[in-house]
Amino acid sequence: MSNIGILCPPAIGHLNPMANLGNELQKRGNKVTLFGVPDVREKMIGSGLDFFEIGAKDFPLGSIDSISSQLGELTGFEGLKYVNEYFRKETSMLFRESPDAIAKVGANALLVDQTILAGGTIADYMNLPFINICNALPSNREPGIPPSFTHWPYRNNWWTKLRNQLCYQLLGYLTRSMWSLVPQQRKDWKLPPYQKQQDFYSQLCQISQLPKALDFPREQLVPWFHHVGPFKNTSDTEPVSFVDQDFSFEKLNSKPLIYANLGTIQNRNRMIFQCIAQACSELEIEFQLLISLGNPNADVSQVNFPGSPLVFSFPPHQKIINRSHLVITHAGSTALNCLSVGVPMVAIPITTDQPGMAARIAQAGAGEVIPLKKLNVSAVKTSIEKVFREPSYRNNAAKIAAAIQKAGGVEYAADLIEQAISTGKPVLATT
Repeated sequence: MSNIGILCPPAIGHLNPMANLGNELQKRGNKVTLFGVPDVREKMIGSGLDFFEIGAKDFPLGSIDSISSQLGELTGFEGLKYVNEYFRKETSMLFRESPDAIAKVGANALLVDQTILAGGTIADYMNLPFINICNALPSNREPGIPPSFTHWPYRNNWWTKLRNQLCYQLLGYLTRSMWSLVPQQRKDWKLPPYQKQQDFYSQLCQISQLPKALDFPREQLVPWFHHVGPFKNTSDTEPVSFVDQDFSFEKLNSKPLIYANLGTIQNRNRMIFQCIAQACSELEIEFQLLISLGNPNADVSQVNFPGSPLVFSFPPHQKIINRSHLVITHAGSTALNCLSVGVPMVAIPITTDQPGMAARIAQAGAGEVIPLKKLNVSAVKTSIEKVFREPSYRNNAAKIAAAIQKAGGVEYAADLIEQAISTGKPVLATT
């Protein structure tokens, strides 16, 4: 059995799938430890994983909540720049502190969230095998795939490929302060330099929560890249959660449920919730609206949305989705939660890779997308009515759900990880 360490950002949308994956590996007799900053400790109490604290100097208690609060007020490119600065600081901290922490735990393999650029270099320095886990959209670049922070649909022609490449070059230039930390550290540690972006990622196994049926057509993935679908547990609960103690399913009636949720970070803009509630109050269809503020500390008593919807600070997320007829989402990790049970969406992407996920939802025909710049009451109302009344959205979401069921999920991901660690050889994907 293996002693596995996890390097993962402190966002709940990343911690939850990693915890489910870690729990599955623990069931098989492996020891699993997540390395995280002080704010993550409390979040991981109910996860069942071992925890080892790092980064207290750079990210003291309360700092992640402050970062999330600031990011929650940003949109589009400003949000992307803010995330880049956070990752730069995180990368420096991981290079400085994680090798000693990993050695103290005695880990003999690492699971590295693909957003953790330092992970591969740390593994090389410590001579450990590592597997990349893509909890968000895969970062693997190729000319035919639009950058994940864009709304661009997939098009197989020369000019879109040129546009994508130019955008990737611009992104590389704007994030150079973050990416430059890795070659310098490899030089300091006397490791061979990376020659291309793909070198940052595992040469043994790369595992994505994104089902192949939802991804854009790819031509340049490495043979050891696996689309396995969402890492869910059988209880449909989130290991890292703050369940609203006032929530009761008895408050839901028999009418079709619309669930509005903007995640745990992009939830600070109450005007979006206001717009959603106003649009719903003007609908001529029978429904019940439930709004999650995505913040366990939110004061629900201070909220007054049009139409008097049900409003909760942090209700049981997946179980609400399971009961929903339609979900209004920012197109973060919630999108996969919805598609895993065949629930169509109205997506309002805000920043980071949410536009890219929304573009995939649109291409799959599993929902309508409203770019933030075009958000208004009329657009939300029209989109909800279309998804409610046109069966194709629900049918297409059901097709994705069926593909997810076949993809293997958390159990298959654990199989791949154990094989990669035990053999030390690339685990090739089957066609």
